Amino acid sequence: MKGDEVIENGTILVEEDRIRAVGRVGEVRVPAGAKVVDVSGRTIIPGLFDEHAHLHYSTLDIFPQRPWKYLANLAYGVTTTHDPSASSQEVFGQSEMVEAGLMTGPRIFSTGFILYGADDPDRAIVNSLDDARHHIRRMKSLGALTVKSYMQPRRVQRQWIIQAAREEGVEVVPEGGGDLEMDLTFLLDGHTTIEHALPVTPLRKDVVTLLARSGTSYTPTLLVAYGGLMGDHWFYQHNEVWKDEKLLRYVPQGVVDTRARIRSVMADDEDWHHIDVAASAKKVVEAGGRVCLGGHGQMQGLGPHWEMWAFVQGGMTPMEALRVATLAPAETLGFDRDLGSIEPGKLADFVVLERNPLEKIENSDSVVLVVKNGAAYRPEELERSR
Repeated sequence: MKGDEVIENGTILVEEDRIRAVGRVGEVRVPAGAKVVDVSGRTIIPGLFDEHAHLHYSTLDIFPQRPWKYLANLAYGVTTTHDPSASSQEVFGQSEMVEAGLMTGPRIFSTGFILYGADDPDRAIVNSLDDARHHIRRMKSLGALTVKSYMQPRRVQRQWIIQAAREEGVEVVPEGGGDLEMDLTFLLDGHTTIEHALPVTPLRKDVVTLLARSGTSYTPTLLVAYGGLMGDHWFYQHNEVWKDEKLLRYVPQGVVDTRARIRSVMADDEDWHHIDVAASAKKVVEAGGRVCLGGHGQMQGLGPHWEMWAFVQGGMTPMEALRVATLAPAETLGFDRDLGSIEPGKLADFVVLERNPLEKIENSDSVVLVVKNGAAYRPEELERSR
């Protein structure tokens, strides 16, 4: 992720959970007695970072010991997730269990339960700056490093949340629900991200320039893009997903069949809206903005790869799509000192692929080894319990 640099025939030196050195073979001094893993002829990329990952929490008092959603994501090379809407009592507890080694899965960050502004019994009422401070401190005390400002109806309410979050060192990741005008105020007011797609395509120079210069990152979640036909249906239409034996190691057949076997949408190629959304995201990157990958939990593990492939459908190069899936989310959420690229000093998070995704982005799912925090996992050994 250092520009477009590719190290051919390289060495990565790992000590405990950190990368100590990276370079060409012969340039990196390998200590005597070091364990050597030879992956000649394969490709290594940073661990994937799903910035908008829904892991669909559903339990209250009892946690499953081996959640298949965690295994699926880790097996497909997703080493870090950020869930911008989750059950607070479950996501933060399970995040700590993964961190402590009591549960296997990707690194988990989350907003916890959203700061919901619509008329709902669980809504977060924000009628003053002090109200906003209360909610930010409440979520921070539970373990939230980010909060999701969701459909707060008045702009001043959203601004109070931003101010309170800045005071507490918390990031704000809002969603505009397909309302372009609301989305534009997110950019003007200094939110960390915009979650989900701007509903209008193509984006013209004015909006592209505002997005790129605002400092707000854009996570368009192409698989569920607002404004037209969504991306995940393209992949269901063009692939027999229910026959994917690798996917079925981790995702229950019933879950796959429900979404993939009976194709609910069939369309001509020119009608797929997510490709237009991806093309506009490409413009944002070209203008100097930051775009992040968000798989939205549409198909655990495989979905983040579809999201990458969809960016390339919209015109990104494979390298740009890989950056969207690795370094960009880490920079956006302030984790780039530790995550997002293969560099000395960073956490040892990387993925060994059988085939080169720079030659064909669809090679990104050819995962043969996943390293997270310096621990190596073979995907076939993560197979869920039957």
